[in-house]
Amino acid sequence: MKIALTGGTGFVGKHLTNELLNNGHELYILTRSLANKSEKNNITYVQWLNKEDEPEKQLDGIDVFINLAGESINSGRWTKERKQKILDSRLTSTREVMRIINRLDEKPYTLINASAVGFYGTSQTAVFDEEVRKSGDDFLSLTVKAWEEEAKHAEKEWEIRTAFCRFGIILDKHEGALPRMALPYKLFAGGTIGDGEQWLSWIHIRDVVGAIEFIIKNESIDGPVNFTAPSPVTMKNFGKMLGKALNRPHWLSVPEPAIELALGEMSILITKGQKVLPSKLLKSGYQFHYSNLQTALQAIYE
Repeated sequence: MKIALTGGTGFVGKHLTNELLNNGHELYILTRSLANKSEKNNITYVQWLNKEDEPEKQLDGIDVFINLAGESINSGRWTKERKQKILDSRLTSTREVMRIINRLDEKPYTLINASAVGFYGTSQTAVFDEEVRKSGDDFLSLTVKAWEEEAKHAEKEWEIRTAFCRFGIILDKHEGALPRMALPYKLFAGGTIGDGEQWLSWIHIRDVVGAIEFIIKNESIDGPVNFTAPSPVTMKNFGKMLGKALNRPHWLSVPEPAIELALGEMSILITKGQKVLPSKLLKSGYQFHYSNLQTALQAIYE
C-alpha cells in the first residue's frame, strides 16, 4: 500500500514509520527539507510547505494520507504567540494536505488526521466517548475543533473516508510526556499533582501505531476515534503505579496553585483531565496490547 505521511520525524511519526515499513508498505514522507535525508528502501522523501514546492507531483496514486504534523503543545509556556503557533501549525499543514489532495488526479481512499482528547474539555465527573459531539471551550478544545474542521473537507469535497485520531497521553520511555512525569520519581520526589482526582486518559505508543494500522485496514471506521486505553486512571493512582514501576516512593504533593504559577495556562495539561473511553476501537474489534496501566508501565521500564 502507498502511504503519504506528514510529521514522520515526530514522536508518533517515527514509531509509525517503522511499523508501516515492517508491514511492507511504501511510504512517502513529507518534509520541509531534503537535507540529510537519503532514499531508503520503501521510503521516498517529498519536500513540502516551502513556497515553490509541488509535492502533489510525487503523490499521485497514494492509497492513504496520514497527517500528524503540528507544533508540540507541551514544549513551552503558552504565551499568546505560542498558542497562535500551535494553532497555525495545525491549520496550515492540514490546509496544505487538502490542497495536495485537490490536485491529485487519483485521490487517496483514506485520510487519517491527528487530533486530541482535548476536544472534550475537562471534567472530573463526565465520561467521554465518540458519541459526545460538543467540544469544550478552552484553548485546547477550540484548537482541536478547528483542526478537525479543516480535515473534514476531505470527506465533504471528495468523499474520502476520514478518521480523526484523538490522542490521549501517549506513553513511551524516551519521548512524550512520560519521561517528564517520571523524572521527579527518579529523584525520589514523586507524588500527587493537585488533588489527584483528575483523570488521565493514556495509551501506550505500541497501541497508537497498532490502532492506526487497524483503521487503515478497517474501512468501516471513520470520524473521531479515541486513542486511549480502556482503563483511564486518576492522577493519584497513576503516580502510585509509576512509582511502583520505577521502584520509587510516591509521597510528596504539589498543590494546584503552585503548578499554575509555574506553567500558566499550560498547567491544564496536568491539573485538569478527562475520562475518555475508546468505544469505537473496542466495538470495531481492536485488541489492545496494553489495556492495563500497570502492565504498560512494567513493559516500558522492564
